[in-house]
Parts: sequence; structure tokens; C-alpha cells
Amino acid sequence: MIIRSKAPLRIGLAGGGTDVSPYSDLYGGAILNATIDLYAYASLEPLDNGKIEFCVDGTDKCYLTQSAKELELVDGFELFIGIYNRVIKQFNLEPLSFRLTSYVEAPQGSGLGTSSTIVVSLLGAFVEWLKLPLGNYDIAHLAYEIERVDLNMAGGKQDQYAATFGGFNFMEFLANDRVIVNPLALKPKVLFELEFNLLLYFTATQRLSAQIINDQVKNVESKNVGAIDAMHHLKEQAVMMKEHLLRGDLNKIGEVLHFGWQNKKQMAKSISNTLIDDIYTEALKNGATGGKISGAGGGGFMFFYCPAVTKIKVARSLEQFGGRVQSFKFTSQGLTTWSI
Repeated sequence: MIIRSKAPLRIGLAGGGTDVSPYSDLYGGAILNATIDLYAYASLEPLDNGKIEFCVDGTDKCYLTQSAKELELVDGFELFIGIYNRVIKQFNLEPLSFRLTSYVEAPQGSGLGTSSTIVVSLLGAFVEWLKLPLGNYDIAHLAYEIERVDLNMAGGKQDQYAATFGGFNFMEFLANDRVIVNPLALKPKVLFELEFNLLLYFTATQRLSAQIINDQVKNVESKNVGAIDAMHHLKEQAVMMKEHLLRGDLNKIGEVLHFGWQNKKQMAKSISNTLIDDIYTEALKNGATGGKISGAGGGGFMFFYCPAVTKIKVARSLEQFGGRVQSFKFTSQGLTTWSI
């Protein structure tokens, strides 16, 4: 028997950063995101030799160890080991023997939620194999706790829920790690028009989001009025985006994205840089009405709203920066698992 799983990556359309504690605990956060047809995959093969093997597909990066109730963390395999340790501990299981392989269709540090989506896909493989009694909220929350609590990795909460639930969601983040996922029932023509007009662009740079997020956390803890006000505006942006999408007012999407980007840059100094600013300016000069960096900032993917058949012109104008346009479609399916 082999167990497979896949979970979709996401783009954050509005409210990014308001899902990070302590802001979400103090003020409540709101985010609107959507999953796309780029995935993190996991493949789990049970073994009977008392060994555990973790592999990153497409590379020679593997780690082989003796099965045990708890494994020591190893550089490069923290996500694998953190999930295994938590599953064994939480469900009081005996040591397991298996080979677990992961693969993701975007670079880590690209701003599409890769790390958290990998965690969801890996966790999903264990849920399928062991028939763990976990629903979508349980899986997303457990993935969040493994990353943010067990492994002490900086970040927010939206990615785990997006990868698990899939689709367009307006998410509310409240105190005590409470999350409410509100799926948006958008008209098909709204989805088609968004796909037609949104340009996803990889800047050919990657970033470590931890420092950006740590700066954001410090700004909230130190009561930095400018940063906190910017986050309040981003929360408002999520509500604005939801209303325009549900009403089909797509001519307002670029304007809402632009409003959010101007505020997002106030949350931490390293969110933008000269390259990102130049790309953004060039896109607007050639017809885009707004856009943003995807994820925490500093690099990775950007996306722009390009109405009135301006997407090709914008794409050509960005060739000078050495990045590439990434084709995509929205997907409504979240975490999916199966056995063969």
C-alpha cells in the first residue's frame, strides 16, 4: 500500500499579516485568500524493517534513521520530524516504520505558503494511513501548532487553513487561536474574469519570511502606531475585497490591491525593496491597476490586476527584471488524500 496526498498553494488577495499573533489576539485579523493549481505532494510507503526514511523528491536529499517514539530534529528535515513526533505523541502510537517523500511545485520562500502547505500534505498522508479522527479544522490547527509551537517557526495561520480547505475563503483570526473559515460562493464569471486579469509573476528571488514576520511582531508588541494602523487598514482591505468579489465589482479589485500594498509596506521595513518597487511601478505604467507581493514580502511571487486585456503588455514589460510569469488557475479542492 502507498498513501498519497496533495494540498494547494495559495495567493493572499487581502489582509495579509493580520493572521499573525499578537495582532490577531489583540485586535482580530481578517484575510481573503484563494488556492491555485500548484501543489505540495506527499507519498508515504509503510515499511517493515524498523527504519524511517524522509526524502525530498527531485533531489538527493534523504534522511534514514531507526524508528523510535521521538526523533531528534535534523537540519533540512524539521517539518518531517516535527509532524512524526507530534502524531506519535498526540495519538499515543508505537514507533512507525515508513518512507515519506515530499515534493512542491514552487520554490520555498516564494510567498505562496509552501512550508505550511508541505506540512498539511505530509500530515494528510498520516491521517489517511492511520485513519486519524481529524476534520479540516483539526488538521489545519494541528499543522499550525506543529509549525508555530512545536518547531517555533515564525508565521501566521492562514496558510494551513487555505491548504486544508481550498477555494476562495474569507478567514477570521481571533484570540486563543480561534479561526473561522468562510467559503465564498463566487459566480463562475467572476472566477473566469479574475483568472483572465490576474498576472502572477515570480521575481526570481526568494526570501526568509521569519525576519520580516519577527519585525512585524515587534512593531505590534512595541505599540508602533504606524505599523498597527497599517494592519487595521489591511483588515479593512479584506472586507472590501470580499464585498467587491461577491458583488462582481471587478473594476475595483486593482484599487483595493493597491490600497493594501501601500499599507502592507508600513508593517515592516524589509517587506519591499528597490527591485520590488521597480517591478510594481513598471506594471502600473503598462496597465495594471494594482498588485502586491505574495506572502510576507521581500521577494518571491508578486501579482497584478491587469484589466482591459493589458496582461500581455504588463508581462512583456516585466521581462527586463529577469523573472517569469507563472500561469495558474484557481482550485476549489483543498487537501486530498488517497491510497493505492
